[in-house]
Amino acid sequence: MNRSKRANHFGTAVEKRMAEKRRSDLERASWHDARFGNGTPVEIKSTMHKRSDGQPGNWKVYREYHEKLRRHDGWYCFVVYRPHGRSGCTILRDKIVRSSEFPLLRWHGGGDHRGTEQAKLSIGTIF
Repeated sequence: MNRSKRANHFGTAVEKRMAEKRRSDLERASWHDARFGNGTPVEIKSTMHKRSDGQPGNWKVYREYHEKLRRHDGWYCFVVYRPHGRSGCTILRDKIVRSSEFPLLRWHGGGDHRGTEQAKLSIGTIF
């Protein structure tokens, strides 16, 4: 199995590390992954620095969840990582961004996936 097919495994590992680093509690919900100590929701988005096909990684943001995060004055935690071995990963960069201070998004149809429009963000858009 290639590393792109293991992205969920790496994403879960990154969420745990970022929750610890950012002093937040993991909380599984459809629209956020954690909460800061004051109850503010945080969506943790991770991507590999390069996908298995050599292309740079990107993040997908879903409009319905983004709008809900904004209504709750939430934050995004963007993370770029490099996988190594079967289960390890090294975090290369991370950044916290308030959902209300997000770059302009170009929404497009997401098909049947999650029933909402989506936008793709390149690593360069955030860093």
